[in-house]
Amino acid sequence: MSDLDREGLYRSLRRIHAFEEAVRSLWNEGRISGEMHLCRGEEAVAAGVMAHHREGDAVSCDHRPHGQFVARGVPLVDVLAELLGDERGLCAGRGGHMHLFSRRHLIATTGIVGAPAPLGAGFALALMRLRPGAAAFAFGGDGAANQGLFLETLNLASAWRLPLLLVCKDNGWAVTTWSKDVSAGDPVARARAFGLVAEHVDGMDPLAVWHATDRLLAHVRAGRGPAYLHARCARLDGHFLGDRMVRAARDLHEGADMGRVVVQSATERRGGRARDRARALLRMGRQVVRLKRGLGGGNDPTRLPPGTLGLDAGARRRIDDEVAAEIGAAVRAATQEAA
Repeated sequence: MSDLDREGLYRSLRRIHAFEEAVRSLWNEGRISGEMHLCRGEEAVAAGVMAHHREGDAVSCDHRPHGQFVARGVPLVDVLAELLGDERGLCAGRGGHMHLFSRRHLIATTGIVGAPAPLGAGFALALMRLRPGAAAFAFGGDGAANQGLFLETLNLASAWRLPLLLVCKDNGWAVTTWSKDVSAGDPVARARAFGLVAEHVDGMDPLAVWHATDRLLAHVRAGRGPAYLHARCARLDGHFLGDRMVRAARDLHEGADMGRVVVQSATERRGGRARDRARALLRMGRQVVRLKRGLGGGNDPTRLPPGTLGLDAGARRRIDDEVAAEIGAAVRAATQEAA
């Protein structure tokens, strides 16, 4: 069993959150180009799992990798420089946020949906042969869990008893589709059917994530095979920053503009039956309502109730101030380099 560092866990949670807020600001200012997928809502999963990372472990990430990179201790200036397209970045500014790599820290990102699982299995196979006792971590979403390469990884990892921890960050969305509408069965039961030890956990509770990860990694590091952690969390942004679906839900002008197009299309003489169109409109309305609920501050895992993690208000304020200063300094350094 690992020793719980409550202050370190809170600091990691706040560092991830503050980093994502800084990235959001840089993107809104036009300093970062292209799509940007933030992990806001997943901070507790990244912090709770990565608190168990040891030197020599390897990590594979999906298209929302910032939480794992921050928790891993990759220099923040190097990550920010990469996002800014600066040659001093992790990949000389050529990869962007979906292709973050650090060989020194044994952490890698892939933007291919579901690909972190086989990438993590490859890491695990190498570790099993070269570093007994080390483990590979593979992070993905609930939509990715339906990909064929993910299911093949469950099979092979179990058959070869790989030291692999698969982490599903289940925010309920597969891009713009509700995962429950396209997923059969229970994800933990599915993993267990392949022979993995598996657990559900509240991904909004960093302490619960920490304890669940501790139990599963004890199994993995002992050489008894892979494990699967299914963490329910939230997605506090759209699929990407600037996602029109979210902006429409937040902005009355854009929402009305988008709504007029949809209603006009539904009332055209050509097309499907009126009953089918009405049902489609109703479904869309329900999706918007669900989305707006999911974007609420009550789903922010970094807003912990007083007393959580055993830290008093003074300790929290001190850590928050230190984190704010650290992130601010990293942003200043990275933007000066980019300039």
